[in-house]
Amino acid sequence: MQLQVAYSIRTLFLAMSTASACMILATAQTTPQTVARVARSESPTKPTPKDGSSRATFKHVLILGIDGLHAFDLETYAQSHPNSALAKLKSTGLDYVQASTTKPSDSFPGILAIVTGGSPFSTGVYYETSYDRRLSPPESKCASRGTEIALDESIDVNPDAVDGGGLDPRKLPLDESRGCVPVYPHDLLRVNTIFEVGRASGLHTAWTDKQPSYEIVNGPSGRGVDDLFLPELHANRSSKSLAKIEAFDDLRLHAVLNEIAGKDHTGEHIAPVPAIFGMTFQAITVGQKLQAGMGYIDGTGTPSAALASAIDYTDKSIGEILDALKAQQLSSSTVVILTAKHGQTPIDITKLQIVDEKIVPRILQGVGKDTVAELSGDDVLLVWLKDPSKTSDAVAALRIHQAEAHISRIISGAALRLLFPDPQTDSRAPDIVIEPELGVIYAKPSNPGIAEHGGLQDLDTHVPLLISNPAFLAHEIHAPVQTAQIAPTILRLLNLDPEKLKAVQIEKTQPLPEF
Repeated sequence: MQLQVAYSIRTLFLAMSTASACMILATAQTTPQTVARVARSESPTKPTPKDGSSRATFKHVLILGIDGLHAFDLETYAQSHPNSALAKLKSTGLDYVQASTTKPSDSFPGILAIVTGGSPFSTGVYYETSYDRRLSPPESKCASRGTEIALDESIDVNPDAVDGGGLDPRKLPLDESRGCVPVYPHDLLRVNTIFEVGRASGLHTAWTDKQPSYEIVNGPSGRGVDDLFLPELHANRSSKSLAKIEAFDDLRLHAVLNEIAGKDHTGEHIAPVPAIFGMTFQAITVGQKLQAGMGYIDGTGTPSAALASAIDYTDKSIGEILDALKAQQLSSSTVVILTAKHGQTPIDITKLQIVDEKIVPRILQGVGKDTVAELSGDDVLLVWLKDPSKTSDAVAALRIHQAEAHISRIISGAALRLLFPDPQTDSRAPDIVIEPELGVIYAKPSNPGIAEHGGLQDLDTHVPLLISNPAFLAHEIHAPVQTAQIAPTILRLLNLDPEKLKAVQIEKTQPLPEF
């Protein structure tokens, strides 16, 4: 049976013209220990007793993800636009200036870090397309093992429909161990999410994202999010135009504004303001990478006119959110978390090199016919081999052609196991990771794009992380942190136990400093 995602596109379009300017709240319960460090207070407070008594209480946590935004983008914009919404958030925020997202920095491991507290090591999700040696291909009746895992628009019923038509079970991999049933995105996730923990504790949850496949945030239960809104990014070629992507962001922004106003995302039904909710903005990432003339105009990160417009648009949208919180008298009870799933590279357009995406498969073909089971990436390449015993031969072939393929580093064996599980025992771990030279994007030679994400380099991984509430005293924290630390921090803010997250148990992920 096709997975049903509860949302009404048509209703939301009708509601957009009259939707009040409300947006995402961040709610949580923080301890007096935290308040002592960050709240505007005349006198210090004592640390919270272990029994949890005497806690200050937040009611909502709002996650604002801005795809593509670098840490330096936030800093420079807030400084040059002191009256902006981003500057306002910084004026009452803890700014973690050395925050990093996942490696690889693809959108799926990126969002899962934020909502699970884990990296691909525990989540089992590596990239938008990847490979599983145990699952079977779609519509194969489980006659064979080993298949691509796609999490893009290719698994929609109709990628040209605004809602994607939902997910098509005929396009999903099959799991013989469960009776050869289709494997939905949420089935792939090996650990639970903050939404599942929150909902199990009686909290109302919501999330808004960019494709039907983001139902993965539901977690393994498939039921973590009460109000899930997932229109298709690629419908109407929204990702190919700055004006269209801003309209796409508007569509989803109004869903969140409806939720702030005490309704479901359609605006048709009364609903509690979610305890955990949020959305991801797409305008900036499109403004960074779509085509020549966009992106940055120099190596210091000066935005082009198109990118500056996208940042202004996103800032205005965040301003609507903050105004909505104030109008609903929710500002003080909401913690807003602003971050990004990934950055983007290169910034310096002179470093851009489009390298034919066929070059690495061609090199590996020399190792043996049909050597590659799957290869995925843009400014990084993840390689799954049909025969993992040939890893050493594949690495040797890549080293011979390292200069030709513009490869900076080849990661395999013991070095790879520092990042991921052992591919000899884990069905999804890649056998090889290829890190190209700075500025290299593996793509078709005709590709007009000027930047990408997914890689391991600083420009891909160094993202903003700001936690804001009107009671907080603004300051910077320079200790290195990970976006995976957001998940246990949210639970702590809401007076829930971070140890209820399986990824936190596995990876020993700690809440962010001062929480």
